[in-house]
Order: sequence, then structure tokens, then C-alpha cells
Amino acid sequence: MSEQDVERVPARELTAEECWTRLEEAPFGRIAAFAAGEVDIFPVNHVVDRGGVDGPSIVFRTTAGTKLLELTIHSHVAFEVDGYTDSDAFSVVVKGEAHEIERRSEVEYAETLGVRPWAPGEKDHWIRIRPVDVRGRAFQR
Repeated sequence: MSEQDVERVPARELTAEECWTRLEEAPFGRIAAFAAGEVDIFPVNHVVDRGGVDGPSIVFRTTAGTKLLELTIHSHVAFEVDGYTDSDAFSVVVKGEAHEIERRSEVEYAETLGVRPWAPGEKDHWIRIRPVDVRGRAFQR
């Protein structure tokens, strides 16, 4: 162990509010889904919806394809964001249930949240992740 490692402050757990703030500020995240005996990870740009009756959730758009199929087969997912500055780094992981938003009134509401897909193509399917567990860690670099 180097002298520099001895002097560094250990990683700390982020509070729930710090986790949600980091999720809101992250330009994109990664969703991990499991289907057909395999785990896949997909980058998505997202928004945090704090207006839900059940508390905050994560919303993103996608198109028909592997990601949507896997979420339909197995809704248990993990969603992760991370980042760093010159002085610190962090990671936040949300475990929860992903479901397609299908009711017209809910789609209309989701459209007001400001999700703007980066990838080309029509992203006409809306997904909401309702968290079961939200945890994060930060440490000095």
C-alpha cells in the first residue's frame, strides 16, 4: 500500500438524495437486463421523474429491438450512472422493475419530461424503472 493510499479518505455511501441528484445530473446511464441466460448492458439517456406517486423513477425511450424484448421477458433490471471530477468519483446503482409505459395519458406525461434520444431512429417506446433499491458510493481521487 502506498503512502498516498493511506492518506486518502475511504469511499463513502451516498445518501438517497445524493444518489437521485447524481442520477438527474448524469447525461446518460447504463441499463443491465437479463434474458435467455445472458446479461446485456445498454447505454441510454434518461430523466429522473420525481413527480410519481410512488416516488422518483427513471424514464427513457427506446425502439423495438433487443433491449425492449429483454425488458419484456424479464423486468428486473439494474441501472447505473457514474462520473468523476478532478477531485472525486462516484457510482450510483438502481435496482428495480422496468415496464413499458403504454397508457396514452402516461405517455403524454412522459413526453413532458424532456427525454431527447441521442441515437438516431424513432424511439417510440417509453420505459419506466421503478426502483426497489438505490445505492451510491463516492470517493476522492
